[in-house]
Amino acid sequence: MKVTVVGAGAVGASCAEYIAIKDFASEVVLLDIKEDYAEGKAMDLMQTASLNGFDTKITGSTNDYSKTAGSDIAVITSGIPRKPGMTREELIGINAGIVKEVSSNIIKHSPDVTIIVVSNPMDTMTYLVHKSTNLPKNRIIGMGGALDSARFKYRLAEALEAPISDVDGMVIGGHSDKGMVPLTRLATRNSVLASEFLEEDRLNQVADDTKVGGATLTKMLGTSAWYAPGAAVSGLVQAIACDQQKMFPCSALLEGEYGLNDLCIGVPVVLGKNGIEKIVEIELNDAEKNKLKESAEGVKKTNGLLDI
Repeated sequence: MKVTVVGAGAVGASCAEYIAIKDFASEVVLLDIKEDYAEGKAMDLMQTASLNGFDTKITGSTNDYSKTAGSDIAVITSGIPRKPGMTREELIGINAGIVKEVSSNIIKHSPDVTIIVVSNPMDTMTYLVHKSTNLPKNRIIGMGGALDSARFKYRLAEALEAPISDVDGMVIGGHSDKGMVPLTRLATRNSVLASEFLEEDRLNQVADDTKVGGATLTKMLGTSAWYAPGAAVSGLVQAIACDQQKMFPCSALLEGEYGLNDLCIGVPVVLGKNGIEKIVEIELNDAEKNKLKESAEGVKKTNGLLDI
């Protein structure tokens, strides 16, 4: 199993590290446009192999896509990260050109690849890959919902004063501060609804804190987060590589599901060897349906800024 990660910055390097430590891939290729940067990151990571007990081979390349040939899965993290006060949508002009070029080069050398998009604005960048390539829709996946749900579960555990292994919850909708739809109604602690333990106001606060999870970290760190995004991507890669048939909320191209068409947005999907094996339609109440519709309108507005 060969995995390529394009963009050797903080998110890309974290992703490569988590994949290697899980030891399910034979090779991870890091690629970056900065001279010797990916090579240096790969060397540094390989020097942890004996300490962390993995045999995955990590190699780096400066913009040589021939080194990515035969990749089963490719992750696109390249593009400029958010700075404090910047929205994900403000990145579209620069990152659209980068993502389009990267996806084209990946497919040229790995025509059967499954692509996972991380670059922001993530839902729109995922849609761009659909519109600019001939890959089947099941082989193009946006990462956002997996990360947002991890942040949701962190906030739920915090509010419940419970171990994180006790809680479960999901965020659907767009990967943006206003577009996320944390499903507080369905959140649980060991199969018991979280609403049995928390008042509505506290659950609403959990949802609000989840929505600004990325912005909060960007303000604190001065740039986008990297540990949780890297871990989220590695979870998706492993589910596909190991045919786990595991369910994650991911940005997927919808063609009638949830009453939505011609856009990519976060919904629960089952991931396996074919990429998206199934889009899962869960029963939403009227309030959740309205929030998802509003989120979709926001995503479509951002999509309208694409030059496609």
